[in-house]
Amino acid sequence: MSDLKWEKLSSEYVMREKWATVRRDTCRMPDGTLIPDYYVLEYPDWVNVVAITENNEVIIIRQYRHAAETVITEIPGGCIDPGETPLEAAKRELLEETGFLFESFEPIAALYANPATAFNKTYSYIARDGKKVQAQNLDGREEILVELVSLAKVEEMLYNHEFGQALHVSAIFYALRSLKS
Repeated sequence: MSDLKWEKLSSEYVMREKWATVRRDTCRMPDGTLIPDYYVLEYPDWVNVVAITENNEVIIIRQYRHAAETVITEIPGGCIDPGETPLEAAKRELLEETGFLFESFEPIAALYANPATAFNKTYSYIARDGKKVQAQNLDGREEILVELVSLAKVEEMLYNHEFGQALHVSAIFYALRSLKS
């Protein structure tokens, strides 16, 4: 098999913001084809968590997602801050979004959201034995409803297409496989 990797000839930033950066690359394919305007979205890496409390309930959240213009059912998660490991981000996001503290974490997946246009990864975990220790500590753009449901209910919700975020769906599938093995 021949080498499929493109050669990046140049890059220029079109936009740089906290939550997204757009880069325009000029590339050459192995067959010599020139691609003058290939746009890449630079997002921070993300983390999400299938979080199971000390009472064996799974934490799900609901929040409005403006790009989709709808309230989405999800699992807790968010951006990994600069200098933070995925595990540190998972712990922080759970505490901020839900008020639950977890100590037991198992990595279950590391996936690209859309490697055709973005290079960031999402790291997924199962967290166990969480305890409610504080109120939510949300940032100015978040309004999050927290619900506790059984694992059986999460599986039912999954198969009824009630989760609207693809990377969360994949994390739940990986978690279910891990919990059943």
